[in-house]
Amino acid sequence: MTSSVSRRGLLAAAGAAGAAGLLGAGAGSASAAPARGSAALVVHGARVFTGTPGGAPATAVAVGRDGRILAVGGDAEVRRLAGRDTEVVDGRGATLMSGIHDGHVHPLGAGDRSLRPSLEGAETTAAELTEILTGFLADTGGAGAEPDTWLVVEDWNPVGLLPSGTLPHHALLDALPTRRPVALVGGDGHNLWANQRALDIAGITATTPDPAGGRIVKGADGQPTGVLKDDAQELVKRHVPEPTRAELVEACAKVLAQAAASGVTTMMDALVGRHELELYQALSAAGRLPQRIVPAIRLDVEQTKDPAASKAYALGLEREFRGVAGLRFGTVKVFLDGVIEYPAQTAALLDPYLDGQGRPTANRGELYTSAADYGRLTAAFNAIGWQMHAHGLGDRAVRTALDGYEAALRATGKRDLRNTVAHLQLVDPADLPRFARLGVAACMQLQWATADTWTMEALLPYIGPERHRRMYPARSLERAGARLTGGSDWPVDALQVWNQLRTAIDRQGAYGAGALHPELESLSRTSTLRMHTLGTAWQLRQDGLTGTVERGKAADLVLLDRDVTRCPVADISGTQVRMTLVGGRVVHDAASAAGRAAAAGLARGAAGPRPASYAAVHGGRHRACGCTRP
Repeated sequence: MTSSVSRRGLLAAAGAAGAAGLLGAGAGSASAAPARGSAALVVHGARVFTGTPGGAPATAVAVGRDGRILAVGGDAEVRRLAGRDTEVVDGRGATLMSGIHDGHVHPLGAGDRSLRPSLEGAETTAAELTEILTGFLADTGGAGAEPDTWLVVEDWNPVGLLPSGTLPHHALLDALPTRRPVALVGGDGHNLWANQRALDIAGITATTPDPAGGRIVKGADGQPTGVLKDDAQELVKRHVPEPTRAELVEACAKVLAQAAASGVTTMMDALVGRHELELYQALSAAGRLPQRIVPAIRLDVEQTKDPAASKAYALGLEREFRGVAGLRFGTVKVFLDGVIEYPAQTAALLDPYLDGQGRPTANRGELYTSAADYGRLTAAFNAIGWQMHAHGLGDRAVRTALDGYEAALRATGKRDLRNTVAHLQLVDPADLPRFARLGVAACMQLQWATADTWTMEALLPYIGPERHRRMYPARSLERAGARLTGGSDWPVDALQVWNQLRTAIDRQGAYGAGALHPELESLSRTSTLRMHTLGTAWQLRQDGLTGTVERGKAADLVLLDRDVTRCPVADISGTQVRMTLVGGRVVHDAASAAGRAAAAGLARGAAGPRPASYAAVHGGRHRACGCTRP
């Protein structure tokens, strides 16, 4: 049979069974021989991006009934593998490639956030914000919710109060027409803004000490301003009632379907504990876990000081949840610093922040774990074959991670662990070659590498032009031999996979007010595609299973609506995914009702205002406040 895209949902019963096995398979499984007989699926008339160097151009791929790639080649030779019940899809000249591998993402967090109202990163004046929040109060129960129902609002822009430089204070939230506790959760994941009622419930006063890995921001009078940074957010969050398990599972299933509609076939969840593993267990049992998931077990600051206890904690979770189909354990996550943008400035820098007028301050940010502690922790996990994943935005945090990895290598002698540093907003030039030398993955979120409020108004005056030119040094790392890997950090930013790839190439993307030093740090199209497929598969230690389109590998594939290898770079942002397969199983079909719903949800999530310049955000009507400005 021939169709424009598969309409069955599953290629075949045998293919589905094979896919279920592949979802739990290790990296060494790809060497198994492909099944004999006719293909379950043949895609022809496409432009196949294999992700492998050299080789003849290919236009067709056959998927076997075991969920593996049966053949890659020309239309005529591959179509010979089609039988009477083979699904045959016309690629229409568009790209067929490996599925996108997201090496740093928080998908369950995206599901959780979807249950609450969102400011969508909007920049607003105090009056506009008051109007929006008053509307949210009415929408979430009105007078019937007084005085004890929490109003929790997601995607607050911590640098978005206008005029620029205005600092958040609980007094603004206290002026709302409510006695309810109110908390605005920063879209960056590192800031929370609470009203006085929420602070009182949490017991936060002038004498409350900062928790490890966090900060209670206080004013000149010594009183809390209502802003909590990093791990201090939990002082308030622990008092917010949780949604029910059923609500969370349904919300998470919807956002995972949206990720599949984006072409994402593997994700490393970069913030996992028991709660998240229980959710994955429920999703898997319900047949609603479409991607391969690498859970990175998060260790807090205190845990990093006790490697033996941390190892026991992580291994205990692995033993309990290792039977969940779709999960592969072996990664630990640690925060080394915070974020660099004003007013947070918690990322750890080698040289101090500037005061906005070019003068150095005494602030070099916050380093949550020492290199010695991180090295001992890394050695403990590397010794048992586990890898480390460090959040490192500032150049001092990046150096700390590399020093820790080098110390662990000396202690254990173990190589090819593929320890990782994520984000890499600033890297000292002296540290660039260390990534290749130590075999460390450079996991970058290059949708942030654009000229917008975050990189210009909130950053340039506070780090100066020399460091600014070195931001998100993708090409510099590549030239130094580092393995580049990609991630979205969703829902810190909207899930816009193809704009993310486009921004890596032109350093502007669809929303930037300008390009961010493209002459220094832009990547080629081929490098970008490999970074987000084979590169990230390498980081996640499944490059023997996925990441390229080769015979015998798992059929984790995406069929697009255009040829991203040749179309104008700006057109990459608008790419739509026609079909996504994981282990030969169709997990997104744009022609199906479920596929259309997932794509619509994805479009809604991407339609909010981007945190760009004031003019860019307010250039038209945006959903958060509905204002219109010239």
